[in-house]
Amino acid sequence: MTLAVIVDGYTDEPAGLGVPPYVDVYPRYIAGAIWAAEKSASVVYFTIDNVRANPQLFQKTASKADLLVVSGGVVVPGRYIGGTPITPREVTALPRMVEGPKKILTGPLARFGMGVRGGRRAIPRFEFEAYYDLVVPGEGWLAVYEYLKSRSLESVNPYAVSKDYSLVDLFAVRGARIVAQHPNAGYNLTAEIETYRGCPRWVVGGCSFCIEPRLGRVITRDPESIAKEVEQLFAHGVKALRLGRQADFLTYMARGVNEEEFPEPSPENIERLLRSVRFAAPSLEALHIDNVNPMTIALHKEKSLKALKVLLKYHTPGDVAAFGLESADPVVSKVNNLGNTAEDVLEAIRLVNEVGRRRGWNGLPEILPGVNFVLGLPGETRSTFERNKEFLARLLEEGLLVRRVNVREVLPLPGTPMWSTGDEIARKHRRSILGFKKWVREFFDKKMMQKVFPAGTILRRCYVEKIGRRVALARQLGSYPVLNYVYGRSRPGEVVDVVVLSHKARSLVTARYPVEGREVPRKYAGKLAQLRGGLYGNKVL
Repeated sequence: MTLAVIVDGYTDEPAGLGVPPYVDVYPRYIAGAIWAAEKSASVVYFTIDNVRANPQLFQKTASKADLLVVSGGVVVPGRYIGGTPITPREVTALPRMVEGPKKILTGPLARFGMGVRGGRRAIPRFEFEAYYDLVVPGEGWLAVYEYLKSRSLESVNPYAVSKDYSLVDLFAVRGARIVAQHPNAGYNLTAEIETYRGCPRWVVGGCSFCIEPRLGRVITRDPESIAKEVEQLFAHGVKALRLGRQADFLTYMARGVNEEEFPEPSPENIERLLRSVRFAAPSLEALHIDNVNPMTIALHKEKSLKALKVLLKYHTPGDVAAFGLESADPVVSKVNNLGNTAEDVLEAIRLVNEVGRRRGWNGLPEILPGVNFVLGLPGETRSTFERNKEFLARLLEEGLLVRRVNVREVLPLPGTPMWSTGDEIARKHRRSILGFKKWVREFFDKKMMQKVFPAGTILRRCYVEKIGRRVALARQLGSYPVLNYVYGRSRPGEVVDVVVLSHKARSLVTARYPVEGREVPRKYAGKLAQLRGGLYGNKVL
């Protein structure tokens, strides 16, 4: 019987997040490939944080294994609370810790290179090749499957990718049970669900920095296959899902995919998908999406609004449609083939506000846009940063809501047009980049947080993740959950309701609800008295 060890180094890509409490498709598909090749195989799953916490256990287990698979890679670096992605040093150290098993490296770091932080070139995969028996730029689950079927690494094509979803659908279902070994299992674990591969804008080349168009033609999963995977995840304790592994949720099975840059949404097919997911997991606590191309909404308003209203029938409140504006500068947009204009993105934000700003049962608006900026792109000048500020200022002036603004520096990856430019522009504009980030965090974010989470808002079912000296850190399930600093006695693993007292740039100061006054610092006593005096409870916008 084969013993295989999977190390999840976590992933963060334009279409996919695997940093806890999220679990991405990589470890699940790899486990499924192992069990598809050998039904009786034993598979042991470690997160990289598990390995750090108990290296002796990892070493003891992996030394007895026949196969060690390490997966990971950050393509869009961020800040994480639930875990810390694998480092370059760890990528090379893990295989040296054990002897015996065949060692395979896969994931975004093996396909596109390893990002350390924005504004710097990625580390090319060849720097890791000496430490592994096989580095897989293709799909790791296919390589693992072929190796276990043949027991020969020489027969494996490391560049192979799926031409359809026939094998992946099998792996997704069989590998779903690996989530039971995740540290967040049974609590706040959120599974990313893949709906299609690639980006519809590949037909015109896509954005200069993005990996998704490099995947080629869009290949779509059937709703029935997705539902079978969801059913298994739900059976093994997953109660939160994000349909996040796609470039644009609204173009799922859209009319004109692989023919047009901005295909027309199909509300009917989106309803098929959402209905299938809900039937497979009827009591999900969170069902959210991630990426939406704002140009899809701007160019197909009627069908997009219909699709969004369909989404509201099946999802849970607190959803986020992440918009890739990237830059409000028309020159940057043209040079980098972003395919959008600031005015069109603004119109898309208005339309999502129109259908999504009503609050739901958990205290959150049904669905709001998120806005992404990428800094350090060709064509960028000092005036670019002023245009970006003006765009965000208009949101405040018009009273529009956005759930969050992501500001990141471009990470040049091999295989993208940005690789030849590298980090030259980001280094040149270092002062302007830092100034824009500071303005967003200290001015815009705080004002927007006050609008999205007014004082007195009650947020239901927040999962306590850490305990500090006087406060707990807790978040709700779903896309881009806001961080709550919670006053009041809490325990790790507890689920609490909170009431908003005050606002930070990207987080909230809250107290357990109902509030015990003595557990709240004196500086919030006045606010608490005011809330109790009549403003207690959720506000309807």
